[in-house]
Amino acid sequence: MNREDLLDQLTEDVLAYVMHGVLPEEELARSLKPQGLDERFEEYELLLDLHFVLLPKVIEFVEQLPKRIRKITTETRTVSRTRRGTVDGRINWGATLKQRYSENPADTSLFVCDNRTEDYDNGENLVLKKVLAVVYETLREADEYLRGDYEWVRSTWNGPLADQLQRIVERNVHVRRIKDLRPYEPTERMLDEAAQSREPLYREAAALLQTRQQLFDGNPDQLRRLLDETAITPDDEDTLFELFVLFRFIGTLEQLQDGRFEFKTITSGTQEIARMEGDGELVLYHDRSASDRNLSFIPEPDTTKTHLSRSDRVQTVARTVADNYFPERNFETHTGRPDLIVLEIRPEGSSEREYLITEVKNSANMKTIRTGIKETLEYLAFLRCNDDFVFGSEDDEEYFGDGWNGLLVVQDLPEETASLEEQAESEIKVLQAAELEEQLAHVLERKL
Repeated sequence: MNREDLLDQLTEDVLAYVMHGVLPEEELARSLKPQGLDERFEEYELLLDLHFVLLPKVIEFVEQLPKRIRKITTETRTVSRTRRGTVDGRINWGATLKQRYSENPADTSLFVCDNRTEDYDNGENLVLKKVLAVVYETLREADEYLRGDYEWVRSTWNGPLADQLQRIVERNVHVRRIKDLRPYEPTERMLDEAAQSREPLYREAAALLQTRQQLFDGNPDQLRRLLDETAITPDDEDTLFELFVLFRFIGTLEQLQDGRFEFKTITSGTQEIARMEGDGELVLYHDRSASDRNLSFIPEPDTTKTHLSRSDRVQTVARTVADNYFPERNFETHTGRPDLIVLEIRPEGSSEREYLITEVKNSANMKTIRTGIKETLEYLAFLRCNDDFVFGSEDDEEYFGDGWNGLLVVQDLPEETASLEEQAESEIKVLQAAELEEQLAHVLERKL
């Protein structure tokens, strides 16, 4: 699958699962944030705002602020104040006589004075201040990245432009005279007022706020841009492919369970991706969080016959599976250590757990696929729960489960390969991206 196909599918998946609260936004944010960002940007809304401020139209808006801010609109209003012994402004004799009569008719030192003042707190200015506040606060969070050597920001924001915005927000006399926003401001009426303004400053500010709201509401077009333009680094298609496979798992599990299992929103702070409960429990997570569930994949030093046997079996079976999948091909050894996806299954009323370990390789290169086969076998052979091997023992050598505990997903290949049926006797199974929609269900059915 090419990048465009992956993005189209991921847009649908994120809308279907994440935006409806089924899956944790934090997990998606961890996968989507630009490389190098710290944990603050695992907050989904902050990540969306980072995407928002990276939009070219936001940057252009800020670049034009210095010359536009001088044309900020105000409303003139009259403020009446009561004075004694002094006159401050134009005397309102009607109000003065009325006030004297109501308090003390003999008090000739009392005056009601009218003063005309400029009011900055109109709807248009509140819309403007909201845009400035969002950009200002997001840039403060990302300041170290704006001033660093990060490719995803170098061509957009820079230190001088960020400093320019800071000066406007903190020092500009017009902006500072706009009142602080209440939580519900700007209202829809204010947005409409700004959108219909004669001044481009306000029309564009309203349009930017509407774009931001569409992001937060999960608008497909804006979400597609989030995935395509700013959240994913240009060379990070491995993440796209892994997310694609992850959502294929979720969708297929949902179909297979036919309502017997329900998605549960993951508690904030956990590392699980999805949990389904019903006739038992299904939990989906990455290997980086496997330690939370007392799982490990790291082999210990080969100090016993059992460990030597497992290592030897990995090498032997890896070659056998690869030769079966690619007939009449020779391979060279290659190593690597990417992420993988773990499906943990616990039948109702049972303490036993079943596992499906899935390695994802965003590649159609045969050497890379061979590496993936070897790594998947290693994960199975050295999968431990509470420090005990899950598969195999000193008495048997089924270190890889029953043949349906390991899955490798790779990119689509131009040449003919073994079908799922033809891999029936293999210790693990290999599927291409285009096969997931139909064949993943057959793999999962073996475990469920």
